[in-house]
Amino acid sequence: MSAKNKDIYSFEEGSLDLKPLLGGKGASLGEMTTLGLPVPPGMTVTTEACNLYYENNEKLTEELKEGIKEYLIELEEKTGKNFGDNDSPLLLSIRSGATISMPGMMDTILNLGLNDQAVEGFAKETNDERFAYDCYRRFIQMFGNVVLKIEGYKFGRGLDELKEEVGAENDLALTTEDLKELVSRYKEIIKDEAGIDFPQDPMEQLITAVEAVFGSWNNKRAIIYRDAHEIDHSLGTAVNIQTMVFGNMGDGSGTGVVFTRNPSTGENKLYGEYLLNAQGEDVVAGIRTPQSIQTLKEQLPEVFDQLVEVTETLEEHYKDMQDIEFTIENGQLYLLQTRTGKRTAKAAIKIAADMVAEGLIEIDEALLRVEPKHIEKVLHRQIDPEVETEVIAKGLPASPGAASGEVVFSADEAEELKEKGKNVLLVSLETTPEDIHGVIAAEGVLTTRGGMTSHAAVVARGMGKSCVCGCEGINIDFEVEEFVVGDTTVKKGDNLTINGGTGEVMVGSVKMTEPKLSEECQQILNWADEYRDLGVRANADNGPDAQKAYEFGTEGIGLCRTEHMFMAPDRVPIVQKLILSESDAEKEEALTKLEPMQRQDFEEIFTALKGKPVTVRLLDPPLHEFLPDLTELVKEVTELQQSDANEELKEKQELLRKVKDMNESNPMLGFRGCRLGIMIPEIYEMQVSAIFKAAIKLVKEGKEVEPEIMLPLITHVNEFKTLRTRVEKVADQLLEEAGLDLEYKIGTMIELPRACMTADQIAEEADFFSFGTNDLTQTTFGFSRDDAESKFLHYYVEKELLPENPFISLDADGVGRLVNLATDSGREVNPDLKVGICGEHGGEPKSIALCHEYGLNYVSCSPYRVPVARLAAAQAKIKSE
Repeated sequence: MSAKNKDIYSFEEGSLDLKPLLGGKGASLGEMTTLGLPVPPGMTVTTEACNLYYENNEKLTEELKEGIKEYLIELEEKTGKNFGDNDSPLLLSIRSGATISMPGMMDTILNLGLNDQAVEGFAKETNDERFAYDCYRRFIQMFGNVVLKIEGYKFGRGLDELKEEVGAENDLALTTEDLKELVSRYKEIIKDEAGIDFPQDPMEQLITAVEAVFGSWNNKRAIIYRDAHEIDHSLGTAVNIQTMVFGNMGDGSGTGVVFTRNPSTGENKLYGEYLLNAQGEDVVAGIRTPQSIQTLKEQLPEVFDQLVEVTETLEEHYKDMQDIEFTIENGQLYLLQTRTGKRTAKAAIKIAADMVAEGLIEIDEALLRVEPKHIEKVLHRQIDPEVETEVIAKGLPASPGAASGEVVFSADEAEELKEKGKNVLLVSLETTPEDIHGVIAAEGVLTTRGGMTSHAAVVARGMGKSCVCGCEGINIDFEVEEFVVGDTTVKKGDNLTINGGTGEVMVGSVKMTEPKLSEECQQILNWADEYRDLGVRANADNGPDAQKAYEFGTEGIGLCRTEHMFMAPDRVPIVQKLILSESDAEKEEALTKLEPMQRQDFEEIFTALKGKPVTVRLLDPPLHEFLPDLTELVKEVTELQQSDANEELKEKQELLRKVKDMNESNPMLGFRGCRLGIMIPEIYEMQVSAIFKAAIKLVKEGKEVEPEIMLPLITHVNEFKTLRTRVEKVADQLLEEAGLDLEYKIGTMIELPRACMTADQIAEEADFFSFGTNDLTQTTFGFSRDDAESKFLHYYVEKELLPENPFISLDADGVGRLVNLATDSGREVNPDLKVGICGEHGGEPKSIALCHEYGLNYVSCSPYRVPVARLAAAQAKIKSE
């Protein structure tokens, strides 16, 4: 035999080491074959061949076609069957297999190799004519849909019409003659829709099928899925050509999916579903509601015992929870795939912790197994157990967590309403891979068909979405856009709640509770704390947020935004009087009212942190943000001019004059931050007084307090020196009067490029730097965030003009270099300089990895992202080593 084409590998040649080349499915088939497990023989056409297919104008090269024929000879020798033979045909399955699992996003074709003659021979060989024609009608349908691009519903409609004509309740009730008629109708659909006769040449079927599966790499749903999961579009998919085994040969045959552990909860118990007398697509498509895998023990006990043994072997080998597809052919178990199972956040955390306890993996591996987004997702709300709910239906608990939203019945509408800012629940018969955009947009998914391994369930679990499947009591009327269950009618736009942990469906929006971290989650986070070098603080502006951050393991407050304290409804009028005052007496009166309010806030925050450092940023935003909107004010004055309210008109006109005087062309770069503190020193003095009076009170009560004062928007060292002197004067005087020696720090928020470039000068005067990466990104890029995100930034990212949104993930090449430069130059003159970031990037894993690389002391993020940051910081340390 000539030298083999190495764009093709037999399963015996495959292994996990070749996963980038063979895809996840091909690599696992090779690995299972090597382990001696029952895998039908086959071959894998590589991901490199996929890229060649696109380079060759979406056609297979002649060399690859010859290679496939060469490997087919080996398959024929192994099986004793011949491809294209009419008496004993070798039938094949053609399946996609990307390097990173994309369940349901690409295409599959089963029973390939049948034609009008071979189906007769196949019927005689199996002594089951009905079975043979069942395989043939399935093949024609899948070939028509996948290769010839005929919409699937047209075949589905043909099947439903025939069942109605013959009075068959389901597919299994169709007779041999019915299936022969269905084959004829399907071939007519192909003739009408594609303008050709159904291809009878098996080799033509095979080549065009491989091309179609390669082509499915770039179908719409696959692209959307890769975008949602940040999967590289250039990877390509492999194609697995495998000998068919048949789950539709009677009640001793079947097909199913089993997880070695529960993918919803993480419980160490087999979890899955199967259907007797069915083929694989019947389970994953959710067309028939399957049975629990535990029932297989009663129906086919020997097969169940073999399945248990196989799952234990695979989990021990892969050292992770496996998702296994299997077929039973006349009592014989075959494995069609194993892959690392997609799981909920809750399950991921429990499985990682349990596998350490079981000795399967080490702690560092467990920390890498749990994704930061898993930690974020377990912090989602649940239904309040104290609330009485009206449960109108119950389905299968397919993906835990609760979700409420307005009912929609189409994926397109879910996406459309989400873009308008509405929360929606997608309700459907079942979801198909084409609905991926709707699943992404929805808060949760409710289907009337399908089981817990259906497409809707698998995708929802992977995304952390709540999902209830197989809710058969619901009857949907798509024409009037409503569903009926019992005496209840729910229309499009009505609010509905689902509980993906119990399968319950409830009318209206139900009260939710804040979640708590599980024992396993606490264990993972404790391990993360042992590994990480990077500290984690929280952004919190009030007592409750500070308390929540403390509960989530914060090591301090990295950003307390004092302007948020001014925004309370009872304080805004006082702040406005302060801003608009035209005499020292008016200004003093307003400050006197504000100080005790701020002091109370700081007491609550200091108390919640129990002696951990609290970084308080003095007033930062431009003052006009506290004033009435200029446009609205002009409108009010215009309306009053048409009335007789002269006194009110004078007041509004005077207010309008003052607001106009304070109006700025570009307030983000105008009279804000330290510039306010320098020009109106009374404001900062009041804030410093409130901070230290709160601290003094608590210290005298025996509590520990560690205040840090942060001066915002410094661009020149002289600004910092001026304000530091003023802060120290107020603080030291109060401490002296109280007879206390309290240590405190004064630092700056670095959010302007010039401050980064002159960081060495500023560091000589400052105790710490905290990078405000939101504003630093704006000023470095020259982007106004609000304008950029609403007008062009999405386009830039979509067209890869930028690799990602720099306001979400820290821009390493520009903003990151400034952070690194400022950190290094600052520490050269002040080795004790503490450095952190407090922008939104502080809770984003990629940005946290950069902060670890730059040697920062800490990141600061919102309270609910503190656990996320703790894990991400540990992962950054592990990966760097």
